[in-house]
Amino acid sequence: MSDINSAIARVEEVGFLDVSIDPSLDLFAEIEKLKKEKNAIILAHYYQEPDIQDVADYIGDSLGLAQQAEKTTADIILFAGVHFMAETAKILNPGKKVLLPDLKAGCSLSDSAPPPLFKAFKEKYPNHKVITYINCSAGMKALSDIICTSSNAEKIVESLPADQPIIFAPDKNLGAYINKKTGRNMVLWNGACMVHEIFSLEKIEKLKIRHPNAKFIAHPECEDAVLAKADYIGSTTGLLNFTKKDSAREFIVATETGILHQMQKMSPDKTFIPAPPNNNCACNDCPHMKLNTLEKVYLALRYEIPEITMDEELRIAAKKPIDLMLKISKQYGL
Repeated sequence: MSDINSAIARVEEVGFLDVSIDPSLDLFAEIEKLKKEKNAIILAHYYQEPDIQDVADYIGDSLGLAQQAEKTTADIILFAGVHFMAETAKILNPGKKVLLPDLKAGCSLSDSAPPPLFKAFKEKYPNHKVITYINCSAGMKALSDIICTSSNAEKIVESLPADQPIIFAPDKNLGAYINKKTGRNMVLWNGACMVHEIFSLEKIEKLKIRHPNAKFIAHPECEDAVLAKADYIGSTTGLLNFTKKDSAREFIVATETGILHQMQKMSPDKTFIPAPPNNNCACNDCPHMKLNTLEKVYLALRYEIPEITMDEELRIAAKKPIDLMLKISKQYGL
């Protein structure tokens, strides 16, 4: 017990419960048992490792995960994703225990928009409404008028009058894409996702030569030059649905590689090729998403730690723009 207590005391420092697990343990069975015992649900993002996706109760993109978090009747929500996602679940469920397997699972895009700096930026544009991409901290959400995801960003922007000035944060690539789609001229915060910025246009073009029948599909967080070459641009869920319905047999996919697991499960007779980064590292794997492991999921459920907590005043302020996003999404049937 002293080892457990020592590990619990170190969670804030290391980010997760660092306890050894019996290697003969069937983690899939143990996790299922713990979910039933504790009335717990596992929500997982498409970018999680395959084992975590396979044990999750719901797998989705940011919009779908927020919608599931809002309506769940579980007592415990284990969020297999990154910190801002677990924060969103807590914002929507103050009375529930929200767990994140590794507290160090952050987000480069979220980190690119520190709330104090954005507050000063916002003050330069007093007549502007702030639409903020969900990939941000609770502090950023509290400074926003409406939250959006890549699935609903276009509809969220179009829900405001055409003459309403808008600040869009934190993703400059998604903001530029929505400007082009809607004809708006939103002021863009200079933030970006490390994974979606790393794709090499030159390597993608060479890959297309080697796979002439493959369709190239991309997430709108990618840079404009990459998006210009895409046969289809869409959210994570949009990309998944496109590969399921489209008649092509091969796809080059420009987003985090975790989505390929679901693509392959839904279309086992098709081939999915991850778009290459502009160097030799595995940079199209999000290092933050991949901090979560099946072992950490098991330990988090078993000991109910690490837990996401939040100041109530901040939570209430951050909830208003999320509620508005969910309301608008419902109106559009998203």
